[in-house]
Amino acid sequence: MRAADMFSRGKSQADVVAALDVSREAVSEWYRLWSSGGRAALAGSGRAGRLPRLSDEQVAEVETALLAGPRANGFETDLWTLGRVAEVIEKLSGVRYSQTRTWEILRHRLGWTRQRPARRALERDDEAIANWIKSDWPRIKKGRGAGGPGSSSKTNPVSPSSPR
Repeated sequence: MRAADMFSRGKSQADVVAALDVSREAVSEWYRLWSSGGRAALAGSGRAGRLPRLSDEQVAEVETALLAGPRANGFETDLWTLGRVAEVIEKLSGVRYSQTRTWEILRHRLGWTRQRPARRALERDDEAIANWIKSDWPRIKKGRGAGGPGSSSKTNPVSPSSPR
């Protein structure tokens, strides 16, 4: 719109090129449009690119389903994968997406990030681990011969590694 203002003030195309740091071809096209239709002819045509296939309401419905968890959506485990998310999107909206596009929806339209589950055994006993760290670990960490400086030299006769 700055170009339209400059044209209306009588500035030349060369002045617009210099002031806006754009190509002569672009300014020439802008001037042609401005001359034929005024400022309104230079207004943008709106959003560039293809329109999203999922509406905002559908994305909200997908998010609600995802927040319910994988088991609530018919999966056997509590782990979401991109393939599973794509299945939920297709089931709810009828639109099929690749895993790459599914990730873009999660990341950019929902603002979600990748999370990795902590790998812990189901049988894990945190109290037993704490007791082991207090009682057994100091003894193991101390090791054999921790009373003095050690040597692993095969030529030092007092070294436990020496064949003599």
